[in-house]
Amino acid sequence: MAFDHEKLDVYRLAAQFSGWVGERLEGTLKNSRTSASKHLDEASGSIANNIAEGNGKRSRTDRCRFLDIARGSALECAACLDTLVARKRLLTSEADEGKQLLERIVSMLWRMIESLQSQPDHGTRRGTSTMTIASPSPSTRAASPKRDR
Repeated sequence: MAFDHEKLDVYRLAAQFSGWVGERLEGTLKNSRTSASKHLDEASGSIANNIAEGNGKRSRTDRCRFLDIARGSALECAACLDTLVARKRLLTSEADEGKQLLERIVSMLWRMIESLQSQPDHGTRRGTSTMTIASPSPSTRAASPKRDR
């Protein structure tokens, strides 16, 4: 049985990128003690984590927020790769390989966000029930304190 987020191509691609980063951290970047290496490790995991968490949210707004955070983490990873190349810790060809994955991830997340934003937010998805909050009755309204506007 798979979780819903595991069915998403973008999640699988994010996991693949995280694995790619792990290979570099155990290989080319093993002795690199730069903050860019550490940040690359953390941000690469953040992509998949935020996709998974966002996909589990009920409201469209919350889902978009987490997908946007995942997109930001992917862009951070691209910047980390640039920094590692500039500091001669990573070859340009290696960084380009990772950036190709990141470009796909960012593009997919952008399309998901755009698609979600074009849909009405009903607070639920996939047929889950909603709770209806009744308007106060006239007698309750009269007893309620008035607020200054």
